[in-house]
Amino acid sequence: MTELILLKIGGSVITEKDVAEPTINTKNLRRICKEIAEAYKNNSFKLVIVHGAGSFGHPIVKRTGIHEGITRPDQVISFARTQVLQNILNSEVCQTLQEFNLPAIPIQPSASAIMDKKRLISFNHELIKNLLELSLIPVLFGVPAFDKSQKCSILSGDQIIVFLAKTLNPQKIIFASNVDGILGKDQNLIEEITEDNYDEIKNSLYDATYDDVTGSMAGKISELKNIIGIKSYLINGNKPDLIKKILQGKEVRGTIIEF
Repeated sequence: MTELILLKIGGSVITEKDVAEPTINTKNLRRICKEIAEAYKNNSFKLVIVHGAGSFGHPIVKRTGIHEGITRPDQVISFARTQVLQNILNSEVCQTLQEFNLPAIPIQPSASAIMDKKRLISFNHELIKNLLELSLIPVLFGVPAFDKSQKCSILSGDQIIVFLAKTLNPQKIIFASNVDGILGKDQNLIEEITEDNYDEIKNSLYDATYDDVTGSMAGKISELKNIIGIKSYLINGNKPDLIKKILQGKEVRGTIIEF
């Protein structure tokens, strides 16, 4: 059976931070797409990519507060604008992947997702299955989505990954962020997290990547507790060749999580 891999690329890796306008980190994006292409060239695995929004989503969401729901008329247009902005980023990601001859196809999750109390309750995963059967690479992204309870909430890339893991049963999940993995409060790398050591370390994590829109590293681990029996690898997407190597099944520096 062909291996299926879910790859989450953090928005902090492929976009520029602390900028006035949404800006792509072109150097990182092209490097990562090239690494994926080099690993994928023998078609030895199937791949789903989920990327974060970075500067294409977080600033407008924080500024308008739509992650806490829609309570004012002016927030409706903000909800719509985030869709356009994040589709622009998704299109750029897919175009760059295609430049390296990868069959990347853009998927807007909020077109079929339904949230309730900030949790994903429904999503058209059958479409993803069908696209994989055609040997396409679906490329999804974290995005504000309709919420039954509060009209809008953030469908994070992590929630998408967990939902797809439960429905597609991948053999491997990779998270490429802007840190080396899960760090303790002493900022030393925690190489492995399992059911056996989770309670011991969950309150002693260092979190340089916390964001009040999409959550914390502790929140990421909590999401991954919902996946049983699938190894997740957290690596630094800013460091060259790590994504390529881990896609090829090679060992790299990072954190392995398995419950």
